[in-house]
Amino acid sequence: MKKKLIVPIVIVLFFVFYGIFYGNIISEVMNKNTVIIIQNTTRKVTIDVPAVSPDDKGIIVKLSVEAKPGTGKTLVDIDQLLFWTDTQDSIRNAKKVAENVTGIDMSKYDIIYSIGTDASAIEGPSAGAAMAIATIIALENSTINKSVSITGALDENGNIVQVGGIPQKAEAIKNNNMTLFLVPEGQKFYIEKEKKKECKDTVFGEVCQVKTIENKIDVEKEVGIPIVEVSNIKEALLYFR
Repeated sequence: MKKKLIVPIVIVLFFVFYGIFYGNIISEVMNKNTVIIIQNTTRKVTIDVPAVSPDDKGIIVKLSVEAKPGTGKTLVDIDQLLFWTDTQDSIRNAKKVAENVTGIDMSKYDIIYSIGTDASAIEGPSAGAAMAIATIIALENSTINKSVSITGALDENGNIVQVGGIPQKAEAIKNNNMTLFLVPEGQKFYIEKEKKKECKDTVFGEVCQVKTIENKIDVEKEVGIPIVEVSNIKEALLYFR
């Protein structure tokens, strides 16, 4: 009788201890996964943004975007306080586009934008595309390709809009040892106007007139760095991921 009872008791005890042990493992794994998720949602991404200095030279300014669990706040941390209307619009559009692209609810995250010491050189609109790219990469917790840079304004639909200073910015990208420059559609080339005086002899004497000649300049060839035109953020993201 005792031998008959031993087997069921052993089996019961086995499942009891197995359940406790297995349950603890599951609980521990779940807790670890929870921690990992919390850690992964806090991410800072830095992107090198080309800009034009007051003396019309191309420079590189560092733009950082940090996404962390929060309540949907947008914070700006810059050395020189810039609250131009166009800068605010760029940030607003960047967040909206990032939410549409990633499908992540931005009301659950605080986004912090930080601009380097040469913040005054960045025009509000021209950093819009870079802001959106960095925000998306931060939210996705993926690695950004630092050999690529971009310039371009951004509308709320994610379209990249033309900006100025492309040749100067291309020079800055090249001097910073980056290998690819993304520009808005239609800006790989620019028109350089040249005034030329033409004279000819007539029965009334020499007659001269000044003509304006338009030369189409290929920035890629002029500067010596690969340039790709992109029309929207989804196209641009392919080069940064």
